Amino acid sequence: MIIVTGGAGFIGSALVRELNNRGITDIIIVDELGNDEKWKNLVNCSYVDYFEKDIFLELLHEGKFNDIEKIFHLGACSDTTETDASFLIFNNYEYTKSLACFAIEKKIKFIYASSAATYGNGDQGYSDNTIEGLRPLNMYGYSKYMFDLWAHKNNILDKIIGLKYFNIFGPNENHKAEMRSLINKAYYQIKETGKLKLFKSYKPEYKDGEQKRDFLYVKDAVKMTVFLADKNAPGGIYNIGSGAANTWNDLAKYIFQAMDLKPKIEYVDMQEHLKNKYQYFTQGNIAKIRDVGYNEPLTLLKDAVSDYVRNYLAVGEYL
Repeated sequence: MIIVTGGAGFIGSALVRELNNRGITDIIIVDELGNDEKWKNLVNCSYVDYFEKDIFLELLHEGKFNDIEKIFHLGACSDTTETDASFLIFNNYEYTKSLACFAIEKKIKFIYASSAATYGNGDQGYSDNTIEGLRPLNMYGYSKYMFDLWAHKNNILDKIIGLKYFNIFGPNENHKAEMRSLINKAYYQIKETGKLKLFKSYKPEYKDGEQKRDFLYVKDAVKMTVFLADKNAPGGIYNIGSGAANTWNDLAKYIFQAMDLKPKIEYVDMQEHLKNKYQYFTQGNIAKIRDVGYNEPLTLLKDAVSDYVRNYLAVGEYL
């Protein structure tokens, strides 16, 4: 049996679909469906049961689940603008600690989602071998970093696998509101207005739209995730990214191309509360996952955007 927390969410539901594609359906999905429409992400998924996250944790510690092989813990509050620190601590830190301790005690493989947000502005680089000394720019990133540090200081990081997802985009993210990828937001914005708004740059070394991010298609992200779970890779933290940095301008160009339109970009002021929390450059070092044998080619950004726009957004499809 495989547990996927956050299994109705963006990456979680994509992971379930990837497992299904490999013939695996003995899956329990854990999430908190709430009032949004992420339940739609589950419609194409095959699984044996679903539990709300708080009920699941109670049942787990009561011994209600047997023969658990793996726990993919992807459930979390992923809102980078969330300011309720106590809420983030409970959801992203304490819950993860509880699951990790259970998995280690029961000798269950535990794979959890950290985040590239832990790297902050990148002053310390983007190596997944760097654990201490990072300075996240927002409370979400810090809540993720707290668990990384806790696992490291308690000498359990080598017994589990942490995944630092970079800028993941693709089908099944419609429910994420403001946390959707630019590709998702841009598609609807361009359809409505004929143009795309991008943030101006407030650093002289970056022209408007030339800020860079490591973008990775969700289809690649979940393949990398399953590989690490199946490979019996050494414990620790792994970057899940493309290993390349692309500009927002390039990304915008690919979106317009996928929509068969000429680019029309307007650069707008960034909200004040975001200026000190904005990452101008991210590029994950993916040497570690390559070194343990992940040799699959990653989808080129242009091709990934085209697939997402044409085969999912334009026709209202889910994975």
